[in-house]
Amino acid sequence: MKFSLIICTYMRPEPLLKLLLSVQQQTVYPDEILIVDGSTDDATKAILQMHVIDNIRYYKVLDHERGLTKQRNYGVARVGEEIEVVCFLDDDTVLESDYFEQILKTYSDYPEALGVGGYIINETKSEFVGYDYKPIIKEYYFDGWKQKDGSRFVMRKKLGLDSDCPPGYSSMYSHGRSVGFLPPSGKIYPVEMLMGGVSSFRKTVFNTLQFSTYFEGYGLYEDADFTLRVSKIGKLYLNTAAKLNHYHDAAGRPNQYLYGKMVVRNGWYVWRTKNPNPIFKHQLKWHAITILLTVIRFTNVITSSSRKEAFTEALGRTVGWWSLLINKPK
Repeated sequence: MKFSLIICTYMRPEPLLKLLLSVQQQTVYPDEILIVDGSTDDATKAILQMHVIDNIRYYKVLDHERGLTKQRNYGVARVGEEIEVVCFLDDDTVLESDYFEQILKTYSDYPEALGVGGYIINETKSEFVGYDYKPIIKEYYFDGWKQKDGSRFVMRKKLGLDSDCPPGYSSMYSHGRSVGFLPPSGKIYPVEMLMGGVSSFRKTVFNTLQFSTYFEGYGLYEDADFTLRVSKIGKLYLNTAAKLNHYHDAAGRPNQYLYGKMVVRNGWYVWRTKNPNPIFKHQLKWHAITILLTVIRFTNVITSSSRKEAFTEALGRTVGWWSLLINKPK
């Protein structure tokens, strides 16, 4: 099964190189690697020229082509004719040696799959406790594994606002639990959302779908929007045996105010992708959770050491919520 790897990058030459070095150690190697660089300098191009990497093609995009979703669409348009699967990786990830082998195996085992995601191992804190375990309110339990639940989810449970879906699924009032809540069981789970930076899709998906350019620049929640649309026409899976690490490099990220604003406005957009005509109950729950999370972020000004970041993000969330009254995303 021939496959392509697309890495969209922005001002992260050193993390990108670490990723590519891990790609070189793979048991199954990509038939092509497309680097789509939106950087405003030439540091990424320079570091790539210093290393020999098989099957690599480098593209430097113009200003109007910059942005995560635009760069992904740019890369897809340049994938080879013979390619069957297109993989995407964030530029600050590092792979285990059999990552691609496990991804391709999933397509073989589940021929109906339109997309397959990998599993981030350095962000999970799950513990296997068996299938008869009764979790307490401060724990999240799924498929025999438990983990400590964050304060925001504990509060949502107490208020009856927790997600009513398994990880990787979006409830009708959104604010679901991401695939990051799936346990490191080595199993393959059906989902309807994947993380874009650790995802793959059959090339045929792009005959009818593209990444939405509504998500400008950083592209927060662009992956949820795209995979929710894919899941309406076929099946998605996450293989917890396809392992990698995600190091969340700070370079290229928006400031906390803009991030907070995007959390709310992009979150609204994704909610309506899943549920374009929500009933009043679902509308009430979406807004209640949004307000609750904003209040919690304001309290972090007192409880957190990063007080300025907490305040500016909470302010961005507040402005984002009020903006929905007069200017909803389209």
